[in-house]
Amino acid sequence: MILCVNANQPWNSILQTLGLLKKCKTLNDVSQIHARLITTGFIKNNSLTTKIILSFVSSPYTPVVEFARYLFFTQHAFRRRRKEEDPFLWNAVIKSHSHGCDPKQALVIFCLMLELGVRVDKFSLSLVLKACGRMGLVKEGLQIHGLLRKMEIGKHLYLQNSLIGWYQRCGYVEFSRQVFDRMPRRDSVSYNSMIDGYVKCGMVDLARELFDSMPEEEKNSISWNSMISGHAQSENELKSAWELFEAAPERDLVSWNTMIDGCVKHGKLEDAHNLFNRMPKRDVISWANMIDGYAKLGSIDVARGFFDEMPDRDVVAYNAMIAGYVQNGNYTEALGIFEHMLKSEISPDTATLLTVLSAVAQLGHLENGVAIHCYLEENGFPVGGKLGVALIDMYAKCGSLENAEIVFENIEEERSVDHWNAMIGGLAIHGLGELAFGLLLDMERLCVEPDDITFIGVLNACGHVGLVKEGLICFELMRRVHKLEPKMQHYGCVVDILGRAGLIEEARRFINGMPIEPNDVVWRTLLGACKNYEKFSIGEPVAKNLIRQDSCNSSAYVLLSNMYAGLSMWDDVRKVRMKMREKNIKKFPGCSWIEHEGIVHEFFVRDNSHPQVREMHSMLNGLWTPNSEVSDSRVYG
Repeated sequence: MILCVNANQPWNSILQTLGLLKKCKTLNDVSQIHARLITTGFIKNNSLTTKIILSFVSSPYTPVVEFARYLFFTQHAFRRRRKEEDPFLWNAVIKSHSHGCDPKQALVIFCLMLELGVRVDKFSLSLVLKACGRMGLVKEGLQIHGLLRKMEIGKHLYLQNSLIGWYQRCGYVEFSRQVFDRMPRRDSVSYNSMIDGYVKCGMVDLARELFDSMPEEEKNSISWNSMISGHAQSENELKSAWELFEAAPERDLVSWNTMIDGCVKHGKLEDAHNLFNRMPKRDVISWANMIDGYAKLGSIDVARGFFDEMPDRDVVAYNAMIAGYVQNGNYTEALGIFEHMLKSEISPDTATLLTVLSAVAQLGHLENGVAIHCYLEENGFPVGGKLGVALIDMYAKCGSLENAEIVFENIEEERSVDHWNAMIGGLAIHGLGELAFGLLLDMERLCVEPDDITFIGVLNACGHVGLVKEGLICFELMRRVHKLEPKMQHYGCVVDILGRAGLIEEARRFINGMPIEPNDVVWRTLLGACKNYEKFSIGEPVAKNLIRQDSCNSSAYVLLSNMYAGLSMWDDVRKVRMKMREKNIKKFPGCSWIEHEGIVHEFFVRDNSHPQVREMHSMLNGLWTPNSEVSDSRVYG
């Protein structure tokens, strides 16, 4: 409740109404203001409603902005106006859309201005160009460009710069250059926009050419930083970035951070560290760059040291540390940082939650996953988009396919191919090939265009349950109907499908007919099938070829040894194992996880390190039953 009676001012005081505007946030607050305007008759006071519109239209609260637009259209837009009236109120409303959630509406209002004969100025035109750029509206933007050429105001430097920006946001850097070349006068904004456009398109040589031709008086820190960033994108150009960095007349935080980021991206951590130590002033980005760099190098303890030394942390710093732990497989530590973040009252963003959900999925911590899902809903995060995909993936990997399906069904309106892919992938890892194939057919029925990831998921699912016919149909659908060029993973999946079904000769023919050179994974898939179905004549040459190609990989040795053992060829088994010992090749032990009462227990083959290993072995021994007793057992219902 925001309204209260001030004993010193009457109910119908304009000053009291203006005083209440700053407190307005919710729909209830807006309703009270609206009621006050109507009951006092202030709704007809153009001066007051103008002040309310200008105060409300830039508010961060949606109900407040919506009320400003409502007031504008009901009290101002269609009233009789003076000739050459300033369009500042129209521009304010257009800006609320061009910079807001619905940029296309800015274009609608601009068209209404023209239809009603309202004078447009350079701000009206620049705002609508920004809206077109944000939406990628090429046709409409070209129409605005045509309008500018018919108007005297269209030659204004401010609008010409806006045109350059619009063309670049739509991906037409060559057209932006044409506008630039035809400009009778240019300023630093013109040059910087073109340089930035070239850099973002990877045309660093053209950017440098323009930078070098730029009048010295027009160059500023933005110009220098754009060029440093451009050269730092490539390891071969890093030397040029250094030269520009050292030659810059002045260096700001962006200059230092850009150079550090370039060194980090190309693995030059020592150079990055030296720069970091030289910095006269650091911000969160400086620290986050160092954390990210050392984490990517695998030096996660050093990264954590930087994190702990930070004087102040924000969401960017926490994201860098959480992502670093996830990249290095330290999923429990990533969750620990996330909990620390919440206790520090720093609100996570979408990037944080995506990374944390990934960590939960890897650990299989269903309880943590449910808690994060609740956090999303309680804090108003939309569970469509990428978060929806991450939730489906997390629930599936944590074993709760039911929850994954609920998330999938609840985002029906915003469902993209990524959501379908996550659901298909979840069904695949649970061995539900028929349902995964059914989802692909549902996509066809609903005209959802699948991508290459969709087909990898369905092919994997078919392989797990022996759906040979369906898998081959899926492969042909991809090639012939959707015109997608199969990648190595698709060919590998088909080999797996045929191999699991015992169709070893068909699998070999399929590999020989591949238009691309099969990699070691494809050959190992065939080798595994040969071992399972004792196809020694096909498997032995495949294994020996794999050993020649990759002599340090244990899988080919192990599969070949197992094939020899299955045929009682013990001398050959000894030779293979002797070769493994000579080359110091070790087989990594298998590992499994189980969650019990919120704790995930990890077990390796022949691992006795678990604190309750004796009790577990005792339990397993107690469960063992001789075959004779099993054969005599009965089930009574």
